[in-house]
Amino acid sequence: MSDLDEAPVAMTEAEARHAIVPEVGGHLGKVGGLRSRKRDSILGVVLPPLVAGGVIIGIWYYISYQVLDPQKRFLLKAPHEVLQVGFLEGENFAELMDGLWATAKVAIIGLVVAMLIGFFLATVMSQSKLIERAIFPYMVIIQSMPILAIVPLIGFWFGYDRTSRVVVCVLISVFPIMVNTLFGLLSAEQGMHDLFTLHNASRLTRLRKLMFPAALPAVFTGLRISAGLSVIGAIVGDFLFGQGEVGIGQQIKLYANRLQGEQLLAGVLVACAFGVVVFAVFGWISNLAVGKWATVARGRA
Repeated sequence: MSDLDEAPVAMTEAEARHAIVPEVGGHLGKVGGLRSRKRDSILGVVLPPLVAGGVIIGIWYYISYQVLDPQKRFLLKAPHEVLQVGFLEGENFAELMDGLWATAKVAIIGLVVAMLIGFFLATVMSQSKLIERAIFPYMVIIQSMPILAIVPLIGFWFGYDRTSRVVVCVLISVFPIMVNTLFGLLSAEQGMHDLFTLHNASRLTRLRKLMFPAALPAVFTGLRISAGLSVIGAIVGDFLFGQGEVGIGQQIKLYANRLQGEQLLAGVLVACAFGVVVFAVFGWISNLAVGKWATVARGRA
């Protein structure tokens, strides 16, 4: 009998099964690993805020019922009382939503104006060091200026309605947009600038094809910061200027004067939630615009 006759012609059924199962098992293991990592990632994002929120609510209950005297409990009503009076009573909730809409309009208008001013100033300063040295100190002065100190001037010049609130928004939120945009425009690599110079690119072409794309991550960072500041500016302006459409700021002031603790805390929570939503929206837009090509390395604990 030859060696060819002794060699197996084909694998048996058991051998074939043992050969296939490890491959299928490995594939299923990879799928299971991906699902497990995805589940862990979702838990890692959702669980910490929920735990922190539970701790905050527990501390809130403790202060309301154990620290404060019953006569002073109106200063910090318990969470379920705030929920019942501020959000579940239709009239109070509708009043809060009307105030939120008035504040949102002021914040959006102020943010748009601040964006236009900030982008224009940053673009101009990026083209000339002399212009940057001339403008930048005054922008720092505006940023550090206490709003309360110039409230009478704003009222005299622009009245005490929506226009003054928009001015406050612009004064508070324009600086981060300008600084971050300027930083982004100046962050393009020198080698790329040399390449554009070698090809005799015009100043406009350099801005459009090199500096603006390089500035996008920094621009959206500034927008996220200024978006939150514009909400603060709208609420502060509404608090300071009592005429015109009633916003969250006027409602908070009114609730404080009436010692309505539940409505006051509900107004504060609505204002905070609005700020978080605005920040999250600009973060989402930033991920859509630059998330695919701009990688930011951040260390995580």
